[in-house]
Amino acid sequence: MRLTLHQLRLLLAVTREGSVSRAAQRLHLTQPTLSAQLRQLSDQVGLPLFERIGRRLHLTPAGEAVVDSATRLEEELERLDETLAELRGDVGGKLRLAVVSTAETFIPRLLGEFRRERPAVEVSLVVLNRDAVLRRLADNRDDLYIMSRPPAAPPVTATPFLANPLVVIAAADHPLAGRRAVPIEALAGEEFVLREPGSGTRQAAESFFAEHDIVLRPRLELGSNEAVRQAVAGGLGLSLLSAHALAHAPDEGIAVLAVKDTPVVTQWQVVHPTGKRLTPLADAFLRFLQARAPELNRAAQARLSAARG
Repeated sequence: MRLTLHQLRLLLAVTREGSVSRAAQRLHLTQPTLSAQLRQLSDQVGLPLFERIGRRLHLTPAGEAVVDSATRLEEELERLDETLAELRGDVGGKLRLAVVSTAETFIPRLLGEFRRERPAVEVSLVVLNRDAVLRRLADNRDDLYIMSRPPAAPPVTATPFLANPLVVIAAADHPLAGRRAVPIEALAGEEFVLREPGSGTRQAAESFFAEHDIVLRPRLELGSNEAVRQAVAGGLGLSLLSAHALAHAPDEGIAVLAVKDTPVVTQWQVVHPTGKRLTPLADAFLRFLQARAPELNRAAQARLSAARG
């Protein structure tokens, strides 16, 4: 059996895209050309690799075995490329990251700093809500994943690197703004601006208020922290938001309320599937994040202090 790297990469592309047509489009191939390559690969294996159920392609047991080996081979080749780059002094390679949307307030800036130290590094960054990041994690599509609430399954290795304090925010002219202490009960009649279902911040907010027997009254559900901040500043409700989402935002008429038992402190964590060996570049980025965490924590605390007056 003589399988080529090219054939295996085509198979991985079809598996990740979920269809031959989308994979062909991404690879800039015609669909008949890609289908012919897959048939040739199947003939060499001696077993069908896909079966069609309805309108979707599903891997057969043979296909799963080939994809599993192809994925490991791809990872080994990437590690080899990075090792050789380091030996040449290039300090390059490709770093693939998937992060939850709340982390977009600080991860892109940190990536910029990281690349200034390593100009030859190529970065792929996707910013999605928690559910979408978890799907990519299950498919092992990236080197590292950044979130505050790692999943219970599949098994993952999670490395905390940064505190993620969640605070209650309101418009600056809200009656509760400026008070030295706000009891939880004072929030019972308030309307809230929340992130969309599936986001880690939304889950944290629901858990926190449920623990204090407060029923959330959603007025708006929005898909980004920026939209939440603007809605709160406009007086549309309160929200629970990461202090890092405020640390580098201009003062937009938002007050951080001194609510009892807040901030709700969670941890930003770097996640990858258990058993996955990190590339040298991914390991270097993890160590870079850990080194930069103290400064980020100070920036978030300074913003909280200023917002609370």
